[in-house]
Amino acid sequence: MFEGLREKLSNAFRMLSGKGKITEKNIEEAVQIVKTSLLAADVSYKVVREFVENVKKRALGEEVLKSLTPDQMFIKIVRDELIKLLGEREPLKLIHNPSYVMMVGLQGTGKTTSAAKIANYLKKQGKRPILVAADTYRPAAIDQLEVLGKKIGVPVITGDRKNAIRIVQEAMKQVKDSGYDVVILDTAGRLHIDEEMMQELEEIKRMVQPDEILLTVDAMAGQDAVNSAKTFNERLEVTGFVITKLDGDSRGGVILTIRYITGKPVKFVGVGEKVDDFDEFYPDRIANRILGLGDVLSLIERVERELDQEKLEKMGQKFVRAEFTLEDFREQIKEIKKLGIDKILEALPGAPQVDLDTSEKELRKIEAIINSMTPQERNNPEIINASRKRRIAAGSGTTVQDVNKLLKSYEEMKKLMKMFKKGRLPFSLKGFRF
Repeated sequence: MFEGLREKLSNAFRMLSGKGKITEKNIEEAVQIVKTSLLAADVSYKVVREFVENVKKRALGEEVLKSLTPDQMFIKIVRDELIKLLGEREPLKLIHNPSYVMMVGLQGTGKTTSAAKIANYLKKQGKRPILVAADTYRPAAIDQLEVLGKKIGVPVITGDRKNAIRIVQEAMKQVKDSGYDVVILDTAGRLHIDEEMMQELEEIKRMVQPDEILLTVDAMAGQDAVNSAKTFNERLEVTGFVITKLDGDSRGGVILTIRYITGKPVKFVGVGEKVDDFDEFYPDRIANRILGLGDVLSLIERVERELDQEKLEKMGQKFVRAEFTLEDFREQIKEIKKLGIDKILEALPGAPQVDLDTSEKELRKIEAIINSMTPQERNNPEIINASRKRRIAAGSGTTVQDVNKLLKSYEEMKKLMKMFKKGRLPFSLKGFRF
């Protein structure tokens, strides 16, 4: 996410690294790199021009703080301006009961999937959502929503599967006094904006009086997406955006432009294909990711949302008691795979650049080795002798060297746990807060 933009902006920060102070000359050079970086990321020229002027004005007008070097001060200024550009966070405003949420957007933007993701998100918030399949234009759109609804345990109203207006009318009758408090409408999507589609959307809006009209926008579509967003907003007065496929876009132009151009907020971002790959929009967190400063808060929320908290608590207790076994290690690998190594590394500030394919391969290798052990061996690795190692290696399709490497790493981890238990860590934790 934002890899291309992040790499280009880092050149501007490196230019100031080691400088004794910010001067007009080195700021001018750094700002020029920021400008070309944003333009290359497909950010609107109008937005870029105002952004770099604000950065330059602040950089030349501020004294370097004693605790900050010039490059750190410049990063802070750029971060502040990015947050300002992205706008304030605005959560969903669900006023009525039931509340109607209209999902609108062109085909291929992830509208149907986003409808299900929002239903899943609301369900976890304690709401009782229901989905309405009112996209009768795209083949299999209704079937797709039914599959997604079943997956997340949210019912889907399909009506006659032919006429969107009648489907919505039927849904309004069904949800009245039903106990469902949020109705999410997956409406018509076309390859491009046309009058017939817009009229249908305007009619549905008039019928349901939605609390939210969310436009799904493909992060990889560049300024074309921003232009279509302007048209949708002019006709429907959208209340916010869902930026999809953000995990596949290394540029960031759409998310940095759309609020400025339309005046409407981004409310959610899609960061993967799974229903849980969906986050609330936080401007400061997005700015941190663009600048390579990580996003630990989102990672923590994802851990709390997707992983078994009781299992994690037990693992933590075992770690503190220095009772962590290879069985526990295997379970930990499974949890890491659920989150995805790429998403974990992206969220950690200063995380090293690694070959993700290689990392995934190593995890699979470790898991295969542990799977080839007997339960007794997993819980008592000290019994693993040479003949057992040969058997484990053959059973996992690895080598004895691979088995030795895993066991050595495990022993080093056990030593660290024992030092942790005794309060004798080989490094200082002074200044850290937990």
